[in-house]
Amino acid sequence: MINYKHLHYFWVVAKEGSITRAAERLGVAIQTISGQLGLLERQLGKTLFNSQGRGLVLSDAGRKALSYADQIFQLGEQLEEAMQNASEENTLRLRVGISDGIPKLLAYRLLSRVTAMPGDVRLICDEGEFENLLAELALHRLDVVLTDRAAPQGGNLKVFSTRLGEFPTGIYASAAVAAQYRDNFPACLEQAPMLLPTRHNALRGRIDRWLEEYRVHPKVVGEFEDSALLTTFGRGGLGLFPAPLILAEQLSGEYDAHAIGEMEGVNEHIYAISNERRIRHPAIEVLCNIPAQAGTATTL
Repeated sequence: MINYKHLHYFWVVAKEGSITRAAERLGVAIQTISGQLGLLERQLGKTLFNSQGRGLVLSDAGRKALSYADQIFQLGEQLEEAMQNASEENTLRLRVGISDGIPKLLAYRLLSRVTAMPGDVRLICDEGEFENLLAELALHRLDVVLTDRAAPQGGNLKVFSTRLGEFPTGIYASAAVAAQYRDNFPACLEQAPMLLPTRHNALRGRIDRWLEEYRVHPKVVGEFEDSALLTTFGRGGLGLFPAPLILAEQLSGEYDAHAIGEMEGVNEHIYAISNERRIRHPAIEVLCNIPAQAGTATTL
């Protein structure tokens, strides 16, 4: 059997890029790590590192071994967490991935359905890019992903997309900026400073088509992958910005940002993506607000 102490030393060396730095991190002698790496390589029958200048680079076999080591030690961390939380067996946990592109206030509103459930509920939220979150979902490190688009079709891994809703979008601005552009909407947007999501965001295409339909040409002064960052710059007065109208009261009260008009026909679509067609996790069922067997299957 593999000596997992040797494997752990290999894993740390791979992360640090050198035996010297790995030895400093682990608090052991350089010779100890070198010797145990040699034992692991002999046991596997493969060279795991190649020398490059003063450092080390993974060989082809080393890269493959690292992918397995990543999973092994991540599972180890999950085991420790499970044991530490053994006394909280009645706590319902929901691990949620939240896509960069969806408004965080909207994600909060949706997830409040879960936090309002009876009993002890713990949300564990992670934020990231769409593709990375789907990869985490595939490895069962997440229970559900909230995102602005359905999972793409094609591939071998089955995931299931459920549309949680469509939310009409408006144009907002800080109080000072809103006062300048409130009249004659949407013509007032001509050459107005505007902050938009990047073209990776599904909403951006709908906004561009709307602007083209009304023949207005704002001056785009910023594009943002992260919706929270976009809102922060907007409330600071850098420019006008889009956000769901359902958040108008909250954006006004908490951020002093005000809606100046609705982008008719431009809706923010929010989806929940999970691994199961028949939703068994009670918190996901509440989030989706649908019968357990509902959901449209797509493949990734």
